[in-house]
Amino acid sequence: MGSDEQELYAHRFADASQSRRAAMWAVLCDVVLQRYIDPTDTVLDLGAGFCEFINAIRCDRKVAIDANPAVRQHAADDVTAIVGDVAKVMARIGDATVNAVFCSNFFEHLRDKEAVLALLREAHRVLVPGGRLIVIQPNIRYAYKEYWDFFDHHVALSHASFSEALQLAGFAIEELRPRFLPYTTKSGLPQAAWLVRLYLAFRPAQWLLGKQMLAVARKPV
Repeated sequence: MGSDEQELYAHRFADASQSRRAAMWAVLCDVVLQRYIDPTDTVLDLGAGFCEFINAIRCDRKVAIDANPAVRQHAADDVTAIVGDVAKVMARIGDATVNAVFCSNFFEHLRDKEAVLALLREAHRVLVPGGRLIVIQPNIRYAYKEYWDFFDHHVALSHASFSEALQLAGFAIEELRPRFLPYTTKSGLPQAAWLVRLYLAFRPAQWLLGKQMLAVARKPV
C-alpha cells in the first residue's frame, strides 16, 4: 500500500470511533463468526486493516496480513502482524498449515477477477483439509448505488458470482447469506453492542438492511 492509499483510508475512517468498531466486531465474532472457528485453530486474516476481527476472535494462533504498516499498531499482543502485499505474503505460507482464513471487505480492492480467483486458490492451498474460508463482502446486487463511490473499488461481486469463484477455486460452500451486514458502519448498522446483537439475531432486519454477504466455504477433506 502506497502513501496515497494510506492517506485515503485515514480520511475515509477519520470520523469512525475505533472503540465503537471494536465493540461491534466483538459482538459479531461472539454471535456469528466464532461458531466457525475452534479454540485450537490457526487463523489468518487477509487485509486485516484495524484488526477488529483477529483481535476479537478466540483461537490458538492469530496472523494478520495487511499492506498498511499501521496494522502493527492495531494488532493485539497475541496477533502476529505481517506487513506486505497479501498475495506475496500468502505465497510464503506452507500448504495445509491454516485452519481458517478470514477476510472482510477485501476482494473488491483487487485489480480484476483473475486476482480474486488466484487469491482464493492460495487460500485453498494453505488451508488444512476441512478448513474454512470466511468472507464478508459487499454484494453488488444490493449495494450497486454506493459501490462505485469508493475510488479503490475495482471488482464487483454478487453472491452468485462469488459462489462460482469459490467453486472454481475448489471450495465447497457451507453457508451463504446474500444479505448480512449493512454496506458500512455508517449505513444503518446499530451502534450500541446490544443493538448489534439484536440485529444479528433478527434475520428480517438483515434482509432489509443487509448489503454485504457472508460466505463460508470448506476445503474438502
